[in-house]
Amino acid sequence: MIVLSAIFISRYLVSVPLDLFSTPLIITSIALLLSHHLFALVYKLYKRAWEYASVGELIAITKAVTLSIAVASVVQLIFLQEVYIRLLIVTWMLHVLFIGGSRFCWRIARNFLFQAPEGQHKRTLIIGAGAAGTMLARQLLMDNSEKELMPIAFVDDNPGKQNLSIMGIPVVGGTSSIEKVSKELDIDYIVIAIPSLNKQQLKTIFEECSKTSAKTQIMPMLEHIATGKVLVSQFRDVQVEDLLGREPVELNLESISEFVTDKVVLVTGAGGSIGSEVCRQISKFHPRKLILLGHGENSIYTIEIELKVLFRDSDILFYTEIADLQDEKKINAIMEEHRPDVVYHAAAHKHVPLMQRNPEEAVKNNVIGTLNAARAADRAGVGIFVMISTDKAVNPTSVMGSTKRIAEMIIQYMDRTSRTKFVAVRFGNVLGSRGSVIPLFRKQIEKGGPVTVTHPDMVRYFMTIPEASRLVIQAGALARGGEIFVLDMGEPVKIVDLAKNVIRMSGYSVEEIGIVYTGMRPGEKLYEELLKENEVHDVQVYPKIYIGKSTEVDFKRIERMLQIYPTLSILELRQLLLDLANNKPEESLLSPVTI
Repeated sequence: MIVLSAIFISRYLVSVPLDLFSTPLIITSIALLLSHHLFALVYKLYKRAWEYASVGELIAITKAVTLSIAVASVVQLIFLQEVYIRLLIVTWMLHVLFIGGSRFCWRIARNFLFQAPEGQHKRTLIIGAGAAGTMLARQLLMDNSEKELMPIAFVDDNPGKQNLSIMGIPVVGGTSSIEKVSKELDIDYIVIAIPSLNKQQLKTIFEECSKTSAKTQIMPMLEHIATGKVLVSQFRDVQVEDLLGREPVELNLESISEFVTDKVVLVTGAGGSIGSEVCRQISKFHPRKLILLGHGENSIYTIEIELKVLFRDSDILFYTEIADLQDEKKINAIMEEHRPDVVYHAAAHKHVPLMQRNPEEAVKNNVIGTLNAARAADRAGVGIFVMISTDKAVNPTSVMGSTKRIAEMIIQYMDRTSRTKFVAVRFGNVLGSRGSVIPLFRKQIEKGGPVTVTHPDMVRYFMTIPEASRLVIQAGALARGGEIFVLDMGEPVKIVDLAKNVIRMSGYSVEEIGIVYTGMRPGEKLYEELLKENEVHDVQVYPKIYIGKSTEVDFKRIERMLQIYPTLSILELRQLLLDLANNKPEESLLSPVTI
């Protein structure tokens, strides 16, 4: 109708001497109709969402109309031996005006009808044009009373959905086009609406989103929406743990239940990041009694109150014990009083630079504390003693790593001489734990930057606190005695990439905050390992849990070190710990000492 209206109005405007139903006018009309439809298909005018019409759409209309007029002029020349130039020029103008004007008028009307309060309108790109994305778009269009978010377009990797229009919203490409689409459509807000994404796919999509200036959030799980647990509009931010590219482990609930349910469990370092999460996870399996042992009264009090609130309807008995693991007499008394079935030893000094400057404190807490707890567990007849270790204990180059490796050696020695089953669980860095890089990055970002990274090539293994804690509990349930369990940490992550992701998730660009390289600190390595060469074992006892081969331990060397360490200088003690942890031949510092 637009094509016909344009040509017949043009006839009167330019006073072309053609009858209304004359052959030239009919031929020209047919040529325009056919060529218009052809070029409308070529430029996909029928698949565009005109409520979001922009300069790009106007250019496409102009190209299609110009080519259709050109075809009509050729047809006139062939069949009529004459070209009605004035008729075609005015027809071209009216054609563009009618087609483009109608679309832009609809856009203006739609924006007026759906206009958000000033400052609240956010042009939104929905990633995923499936059931979840469609549900989200419907809510934003129909139920979003404040009109804070305005869906502008979808992207979807399904070729069958691309170039379609869903509720008037176009599917403009795949996820690889997120950056391009966001710039062209001036996107303020991106929602990832594909609940079935695995971690690796989510990581890939977020990397594309991070190239834009738009805020990115994730839609809740579809089953939560269906059950009414979460409203569609209750999006969550992308978390660092979403970007590890690894699926969370599933626990063997039956084996853990047999291991923990109705048992007496004691956790050392219960106020720390890992220790407190171990307590939370254990409580879900309803032990008869849970003893929270720690040196810091505030952190122990905090986790005690939290657990008593979370599990107020259970019959778990929660006990708190404030004690220093170096106090052998007190630790023995606690073990004897409670007689735990299982002990999780999470207490440790873990800061590499601090322990490098204070090696004697690392010995006291990480070595002597472990030895006291292990001996007390042996005397009290504990069933299983699980020590939480670190990847820094593998070929250690730092005081902290060396003392944790020596603690592992103590555990392996105790297992050979005790009825108690002693095992260690070794894993890498834990996201969000106290003193870890994530809280540090966030504080630096809050202050406006820059974010500090030691080295551009430094990589680390990462795991979330809940995942690490669950795997520690699972490893305890699998223990036979003497093992060093190694948790599969997935692929190592570059610290600088982690810093960039934290910056982007905070709503800034890397350029706005900046990254400064400070240089590696004493005792640090560019990369960490999970197993020494002589420990490598290909036996996987559970998904994401491996067993490292047990190695022979000369416990007398550890005893000699504990005798002489108070007399050594900082440099001498550092070297002694490194030699002992790396099983190097005895040095002169150790040789003269007799037991």
